[in-house]
Amino acid sequence: MKQKKKNDRRKIWYVIAIGIAVLFLIVLVNSILNLGDRLHKFTVKDIPIFEYIWYVVAVIIVYLLIIRPLRIILFSPSLQIVTTNERDTPKAHAVYKSVAKNILKSNEGALTEEEVKGLTEYKNYKELRDGLSLTLNGTVKKKINKIIIRNANTVLLSTAISQNANIDMYAVVTVNIKMIKEIVEACGFRPSYKNISKLTARVASTALIAEGLENLNIDDILPKSALNAIADIPLIKPILSSFMQGISNALLALRVGFVCKNYLFSDAKYLSDEEIRSKSFVEAIKTLPQVIAECLKFFPKKIVKFFGKQADNTPMIEN
Repeated sequence: MKQKKKNDRRKIWYVIAIGIAVLFLIVLVNSILNLGDRLHKFTVKDIPIFEYIWYVVAVIIVYLLIIRPLRIILFSPSLQIVTTNERDTPKAHAVYKSVAKNILKSNEGALTEEEVKGLTEYKNYKELRDGLSLTLNGTVKKKINKIIIRNANTVLLSTAISQNANIDMYAVVTVNIKMIKEIVEACGFRPSYKNISKLTARVASTALIAEGLENLNIDDILPKSALNAIADIPLIKPILSSFMQGISNALLALRVGFVCKNYLFSDAKYLSDEEIRSKSFVEAIKTLPQVIAECLKFFPKKIVKFFGKQADNTPMIEN
């Protein structure tokens, strides 16, 4: 009975993920066709050459930024079979070998000598498992944290600079997909399809929030004393408003990244969804000042002063 309920919940998440993907595809195709329709009037010898070029470029962009990363994520091996079943079965052993091979390929030159030996010079199932555990909790975990921070930086800057809600939405979706793909490549394996479905829902909700943040009013966020302090500085309020949008989107991207990481590293610990969400949110909050600090150099000095002290006084994430 419990297994049946578990399977039913899994199917519900699959349906939700597929529905979100179809909806996003419809919105994306509609946006591509709308822009193509606008370019239709620009012709060369009565041929709408710019419209055709746009469609070709759009197909290439969609493939590189969405389809290819999704293919890598979905067709990577899943380690769940191993972490939930410690017996040395041929299927489990094959998954271990595949994951070890992927880690060696995607982290070439970054692994320590001990980690490389653990993934290549093993004599049995247990030694390979120990080698994977050492590598995943060492170099790979550190690399994943860097991947999450780097992509959060991209989200912050792109959505802060952009003044278009649709662009913000697509930027958040593509960067989050890219981030999950890079995390999966670094680990050598993917989350379970159920957890990928949950990540799909999180990315979708993050994109919708990013679109809504375009109407963010800085007057509703900062206290009056802060607003009075910057009132006499030309253009500071719209710039600060855009920066706050970027920070909000970066926090959401951090949360998606840490949820993905915790899905990958917690299968054997049997953490509940609530524990994963809570842990990921704490990690995101701790890491946000580090992301802000790295992005401040791209913004005016007044904004740097406004956020600098807060970012410097918050400890960096180390796990």
